[in-house]
Amino acid sequence: MKHKTSRRSLDIFRIGLVGLMLPLTLSSTAQTPLRWTSSPSGSEATATSGSGAASMAPRVSPTQPQPYRTSLPGQNIQPLAAGFDVRAFETMAEHLTVGQRVPGLAMAIVHNGRVLSARGYGVTDVVNPQPVDSHTVFRLASLSKAFASTLAGLMVQDGSLRWDSKVNQFVPGFQLRDPNATSHVTVADVLSHSVGLQAHNAFDRDIEANAEYYDVARKLAYAPLKCAPGDCYAYQNVAFSLIGDVVFAASGTFYDQAVDRRIFKPLGMNDASMGLAGIEGSTRWARPHVRSRNGWVSLTPKPTYYRLPPAAGVNASASDLAQWLIAQTGHRPDVLPAPLLATLHSPVVNTPGEMRGGWRRERIHSASYALGWRVFDYAGQQVVFHAGAVQGYRGLVALVPGQDFGVALVWNSDSSLPSGLLPTILDRAMGLPGQPWVETPADYDLLLAESPDGTPATDRKDSGTSSQRATASPR
Repeated sequence: MKHKTSRRSLDIFRIGLVGLMLPLTLSSTAQTPLRWTSSPSGSEATATSGSGAASMAPRVSPTQPQPYRTSLPGQNIQPLAAGFDVRAFETMAEHLTVGQRVPGLAMAIVHNGRVLSARGYGVTDVVNPQPVDSHTVFRLASLSKAFASTLAGLMVQDGSLRWDSKVNQFVPGFQLRDPNATSHVTVADVLSHSVGLQAHNAFDRDIEANAEYYDVARKLAYAPLKCAPGDCYAYQNVAFSLIGDVVFAASGTFYDQAVDRRIFKPLGMNDASMGLAGIEGSTRWARPHVRSRNGWVSLTPKPTYYRLPPAAGVNASASDLAQWLIAQTGHRPDVLPAPLLATLHSPVVNTPGEMRGGWRRERIHSASYALGWRVFDYAGQQVVFHAGAVQGYRGLVALVPGQDFGVALVWNSDSSLPSGLLPTILDRAMGLPGQPWVETPADYDLLLAESPDGTPATDRKDSGTSSQRATASPR
């Protein structure tokens, strides 16, 4: 009954949205051809966070997305380091679920367009345990942002959008505190968190309090501004989700339907879905878990951030994520051409605050945000990355273009413990000295006690019930 009610509510919402957006759709002019051009130059931007209007004149910025390139750097692909053995990481993933350190986990690893591993570990629900397998669906949280930028890129490719299309041309109700800033926010600004807002995660508390997206989006008109659009970074969920409105206005197709038609189905992501109804309607899905004094407690997924589909609406399995990694590493040019991927993965705005504790402090030499992706200099290698977190779910994705390599991890709890597995895998792929990123002796010993041919040792002990937290945060 809950599933039917959710779908009925969604239908009512969509009918109302059609009425709201139809005049805009009918009046939209033809879009410009696929070509990046800088906005006209203007005076230097100045901003105030008070109630007075700030001067937000745009300027030509070197941090705008680069022009489409002809190819990905395929000629310079380096092999994985000697001794890289995916079985070791599968064993480590299994260890992370022993003794319910985390209830369930799914991992996908790809290399050179091939799936090396796509498996599940642990259970879907500690109350009614079913094994997690390669088709068990997890909530992706902010890993969803790369789907939004990819969809926008496909629309840029077909000419229905431009990266420098102005958001208010598609969403007339969109307003910032300064009218001049409002008129200059572009699609690329939204997708790179460069709208100009002063606060990170503006109005997320309203979303957490169960507010509707459109009610909260109107509050952007009162949010303090820090800079001109395109000139500075502040991570957003509400403002980022404006891209869903742009997609509808430019295509006449609802955002979730467009993602399904243009990404999920062509890539063979057969378990993937959007929203609360999507995950609850899955054949097998992992329930979220939070920690209590008596151990893990399973919950019903919160609907809150599902109300922001571009920011946090996607659900997917290990099998789906393997296909997503293959496409994002350039092996599905029929769906995602190499020039599009090069644009999506190109740094747009610097994010030095991302070089913080744990493995990032040790490994990241520079950090930027691209379009729906982060870009790190990871010990001299470019890594395209994103993390996601909502109540009871965490996830990490990383691409290493220089090695044609990708890895994705998702798990159904608030634990940060599995996040140390990602840098462990990246270190081994790059041949870097091992670090105990996963703070459990058995898992670290697994990497140290290998035979010369890379076969994991069999005499290790399993610490089983360790409750230590990984040094890396999933955010």
